[in-house]
Amino acid sequence: MISGYLVNNFFVAVFGMVLAANFCDISWTRFKRLMMAGCMAVILMFQGIVYFCIDSNIIVYLYPFITHVPLAAVLCILSRKFLWPVISVLMAYLCCQIRRWLALLIITIFSGGFAMQNAAELFLTLPILLILLKFIVPSVQSVSHYTISVQCQFGLVPMLYYGFDYLTRIYTNMLLEGVLLVVEFMPFVCSIAYLIFVFYMSSKERICSQLEQTQLSLNMQVAQSVREIEALRESQRKTRTYRHDLRHHMQYLSSCIENGHLEQAQGYIREICSDIEANKVMPICENEAVNLIFSAFVGRFKNFGIPIELEVRIPQVIRISENDLCVLLSNALENALHACQKLKKKGLVGTIVVSAFEERGKIFLQIINSCDKDIIFDDGIPVANHPGHGIGVRSICAIVEKYSGIYDFSVKDGRFILRVSF
Repeated sequence: MISGYLVNNFFVAVFGMVLAANFCDISWTRFKRLMMAGCMAVILMFQGIVYFCIDSNIIVYLYPFITHVPLAAVLCILSRKFLWPVISVLMAYLCCQIRRWLALLIITIFSGGFAMQNAAELFLTLPILLILLKFIVPSVQSVSHYTISVQCQFGLVPMLYYGFDYLTRIYTNMLLEGVLLVVEFMPFVCSIAYLIFVFYMSSKERICSQLEQTQLSLNMQVAQSVREIEALRESQRKTRTYRHDLRHHMQYLSSCIENGHLEQAQGYIREICSDIEANKVMPICENEAVNLIFSAFVGRFKNFGIPIELEVRIPQVIRISENDLCVLLSNALENALHACQKLKKKGLVGTIVVSAFEERGKIFLQIINSCDKDIIFDDGIPVANHPGHGIGVRSICAIVEKYSGIYDFSVKDGRFILRVSF
């Protein structure tokens, strides 16, 4: 019986240490594996010394100090983290209770005794360990990359159980004595943990739903921007075609003049000039996409009688994708246009000044436009007063963050200033 008890303790120690080591997301090298194996051997040796040379009954009281604390310390060194290795040890201790409870279930069903319990725990050790390593460990490892607050929430239940088990079952007999407060404590913890889980999942679901809606809006913006670029490119191709076919147009006009059809010739000239003017792309900089976007918006600004100044130096080859550049510029210019339109409705004149250039692979953009003074900021980002608005600002922020850039929104002397670098 004693021999079975010792073997069972040996296997449960190995079970817990292997599980705790795998819960930590450690890049295992040969040196780290040897260090972990040496740590396990030393811990098992100390357990043997305490059991055989000091007092076999005291080992359960010293177990946290000769097993859990050294194990957590070694995992902290190997992972170069402090909090998560401690949580990993607590979770491994909690998982050890799976084999213990299943063994108790077996001896309850078959009316076994202490020897059957040890045999059942030994039999269950390897299957449970393999299941946990295959299905649970990858998910647990991923939590180690979350924020400290999430890690603490994740480790709360294992920590409470660890303290509860040692205080009520090992260091005292309150659980066996049936103290009602103690007996009902873990059901209370499970209830609170479940309620927190429901609240947390509900909050996450709402956030995910909002993100999906924002993503849908962004996808629609990208699709619209792509269509606008293609439309502008098509207009540019038509203009090139007109230039290429200039000889044919001249021949037609010459024929009209020779035959005395002056009004027909004048109408034809007006039609060609109108088409060329409508399809004209301003040569603002070397980048074709930038030229197409600004050409489209400059026309809109002129239609609304809003003056715009441009100083743009963007090369043809940049690291930003054409779609992202189109969405960012379109949203920024659209917001500036709307701000100036609001001023115009009040009888005021708005202006827009755009500066953009590329340096050392980064794009620097500044757009200054006249605006109202009622702009509300939340954590440095302007927020919309009406539902459905503000997506353009979020789009700008998302694209800048995508390229690890920085953005800044501010208002000074009745002018809204957007600065981005990405």
